Amino acid sequence: MADVVNLNRARKAKARAEREAQAAANRTKHGRTKAEKANDRAETTRMQSLLDGAKRDDGDTPAG
Repeated sequence: MADVVNLNRARKAKARAEREAQAAANRTKHGRTKAEKANDRAETTRMQSLLDGAKRDDGDTPAG
């Protein structure tokens, strides 16, 4: 004879497994360490200051 299955427990176990799979996908998609975020912010700031230092002021004189 077949084993008796509690449908309520099976339904909850399936839902729990789906939530855990979604959480794992979100961790890989969005999860970054605090150090990685700080490193990216520092790099962005460094690049922005490098660009600002290299700007030319051509727009102040009238053409012609």
